[in-house]
Amino acid sequence: MAAIRNIVVLTGAGISAESGIETSRGPGGLWEGHRVEDVCTPEALARDPVLVHRFYDLRRAALATVAPNPAHAALARLDAAWPGELLIVTQNVDDLHERAGARRLLHMHGELQSALCAACGERRPWTGDLPPGSVCEACGAAALRPDIVFFGEMPYAMARIEAVLARADLFVSIGTSGAVYPAAGFVRTARYHGADTLELNLERSAGSGWFAASRLGPAGVLVPAWVEAVLGGKI
Repeated sequence: MAAIRNIVVLTGAGISAESGIETSRGPGGLWEGHRVEDVCTPEALARDPVLVHRFYDLRRAALATVAPNPAHAALARLDAAWPGELLIVTQNVDDLHERAGARRLLHMHGELQSALCAACGERRPWTGDLPPGSVCEACGAAALRPDIVFFGEMPYAMARIEAVLARADLFVSIGTSGAVYPAAGFVRTARYHGADTLELNLERSAGSGWFAASRLGPAGVLVPAWVEAVLGGKI
């Protein structure tokens, strides 16, 4: 326990799937009926802004129908109680970590409940529909878009993420496919800097071989048990 002080946790779609938010992989995925190229690229936004804005409006509205699950609650408990450095890096764009109470949190792929000005880069909270041509209050441009990191764009705060990975004693990946970069490479960065590594996932991911240990099962079962062990000094 004394050797573990700084923890980085990466969460992916699998942790929110247990709350009823469908993942982007498989026949029931979020992109069903839409090619990724039609809703999640800069080219799609330029080609058909009405379709892209509507797609994210529907996803934003769907947040009201779901709630955090025991895995989100457990990570919020860890956030509140852990005395060392902790950062929860999520690939998810929902607000379930926040609603569970997590504060040491970074959304690397953006947030559904946020709007981004394509002209000046201003980000602001946004909870309702976001029609094409919405005006940015900061610069006056009619350039607000969903604050989502599209395919081909750089995720947020990569320098900060790399810095905390370099200081981490433990890196834990929860509910990720291990196939989406740069997040899929975080385990290798953490290992390079000497961190212990653990995967908690429903099934083995594309990157399972990089982890020192993998535990398979539902996040709502595995994560609370792991947090209990951490806070109880059993790691």
